[in-house]
Amino acid sequence: MDRFFGRQATPTADLPDPAPLLENLARCVVEVLGGARELEQLARWVSEDVYRGILRRSVLAQRARTLSGAPVARPVLRIGSVVVTSPRDGVIEGVVVAHSRRRARAVAIRLEGVDRRWRAVAIHVL
Repeated sequence: MDRFFGRQATPTADLPDPAPLLENLARCVVEVLGGARELEQLARWVSEDVYRGILRRSVLAQRARTLSGAPVARPVLRIGSVVVTSPRDGVIEGVVVAHSRRRARAVAIRLEGVDRRWRAVAIHVL
């Protein structure tokens, strides 16, 4: 039954260009961790494991901001280089460098083609 009704892997040729999604996901994840964006806005594009991981990390970041008295401010980000590789058909691994005034962060994202769209199955902010 899962073969017909479960999630269906999609080949890369049937999916849109992943670069814009990688850039937008990187920007959104950094904004979620900064407290300027709601995590629910990413739910459609990420797996449950990724959602829980970002939720855990955003709660810790919120606690740190509360203890230090730092206000929530939308980070001004400039997307730098984007490196995209494909280890196999239907899978994209990308690294996006997001520059803010104070620091640069690398956001590593693994996308898999599922049900004719990209879905992030791993996101790591360095």
